[in-house]
Amino acid sequence: MAASYKKLFKLLIDRDMKKKELAEKAGISIATITKMGKDGAVVSSDVLVKICTALECTMDDIVEIVPEKNS
Repeated sequence: MAASYKKLFKLLIDRDMKKKELAEKAGISIATITKMGKDGAVVSSDVLVKICTALECTMDDIVEIVPEKNS
């Protein structure tokens, strides 16, 4: 199983928020948010908590567990 952050990026679009704005508000690097755009990216729960706090949402709103794709 792998984590997908498509829900996070959809939420940003819905809130008309740029990745850079989220990075500043959550106190994380833009590189981390960019990394989250790649399939199967691994980020710490600390980063997810910072994002959820900044967006006032739950992890369920930003992360989805999906089956890994076989190469």
